[in-house]
Amino acid sequence: MSALFHRTCNADLPWADTGDGCYIIDRNGKRYLDACGGAAVSCLGHSDEEIRDAIRAQLDKLPFAHTGFFTTEAAESLANLLAAHAPDGLDRVYPVSGGSEAVEAALKLARQYFLERGEPQRTRFIARRQSYHGNTLGALSTGGNAWRREPFAPLMIDTSHIAPCYEYRGREDGESQEAYGQRVADELEAEILRLGPETVIGFVAEPVVGATLGAVPAVPGYFRRIREICDRYGILLILDEVMCGMGRTGTLFACEQDGIVPDIATIAKGLGAGYQPVGAMLCSAAIYAAIEKGTGFFQHGHTYIGHPMAMAAAGAVLTRLTDGQTLPQVIATGERLKAGLQDRFGQHPHIGDIRGKGLFLGLELVRDRDGKTPFDPALKLHKKVKAAAMEAGLMCYPMGGTIDGRQGDHILLAPPFILTEDQIGELVDKLSDAIAAALP
Repeated sequence: MSALFHRTCNADLPWADTGDGCYIIDRNGKRYLDACGGAAVSCLGHSDEEIRDAIRAQLDKLPFAHTGFFTTEAAESLANLLAAHAPDGLDRVYPVSGGSEAVEAALKLARQYFLERGEPQRTRFIARRQSYHGNTLGALSTGGNAWRREPFAPLMIDTSHIAPCYEYRGREDGESQEAYGQRVADELEAEILRLGPETVIGFVAEPVVGATLGAVPAVPGYFRRIREICDRYGILLILDEVMCGMGRTGTLFACEQDGIVPDIATIAKGLGAGYQPVGAMLCSAAIYAAIEKGTGFFQHGHTYIGHPMAMAAAGAVLTRLTDGQTLPQVIATGERLKAGLQDRFGQHPHIGDIRGKGLFLGLELVRDRDGKTPFDPALKLHKKVKAAAMEAGLMCYPMGGTIDGRQGDHILLAPPFILTEDQIGELVDKLSDAIAAALP
């Protein structure tokens, strides 16, 4: 009997043993094509020697130094490289150990920023329904994933939620993309005015919504309007790129494609590519200066932030992501994968939408294409797709509650950036078999 507390009690999981490029191999020798990066994590596969070498070298040099006492070459180098490649205006890097930590740090920094400025009345955050920002209480509060929030709602900070930019289900007949984007963006202004602009700290959003909606990008112009509204009322724009950032959509930061720069950004997952638990929060020089010239102390921190081995791994990953070759490969491979999905599923009676950017793609499952009618949630179709895919030797990321936290099913795909042409074919074939086996 296992003493391990699994995510799901009595789980009968295969035992992962080794990694080989885009594959995880269990202890029975079965190979699983990783079409989701675990959770959009393993962007460089499971056996990259350069990253392994960087971790080994740091282990031999120094495994740990607490950031209350020391800085390290690994942390300083990573911060400098990140700041150099971040959108102009994101100048400071605060390392953490994962995505939820990054979001918690962002929320607390945003609050402290206004305290340092003498605006303690700012206590409210606004975010979007059907979003996900992490599992710690602050991150869960800003997230709009209904079923994750429900059990812990009494413990959460008070957050308002407006509509997502979900074109497949939100854009009305005859409405242009631009008009739709402006309409849903304007919900932010309405909510700010309802709460009172002087009470609002910031707006939190994913540039491309990941697990909860299934790789949903905003329509053109939406985030430019959001940026304008934030600037008009003096609130901070916090972009959560934990899942969609670090090259996943074809640019290092997903927001680059929207032509905007946030005041605070959060990254994780692809930053460490799974080789070490790591993340970071980036902020503007103005926010940093408010702390520096005020109390001089960010009232936050965890024991393992800036861990030298995590910093060394992330530095090696980031060097690859900024080599001038990897990100163009993401765009090209993403186009080929999306074309393969369109060819196989574009007219499928139960695939309503194929969406996403780069190697961050989603398929929405529907009972009826014309009416976009979802399957009965009682079927738990997403779980059946996942089980059938694993049986076929494919890791994908199906989720339920796509529409409102209860209805809807989608499949998220976020394969490693090293995916080959043959593996695209294998992915599409195995996904097709899994969907066929799961459908009622």
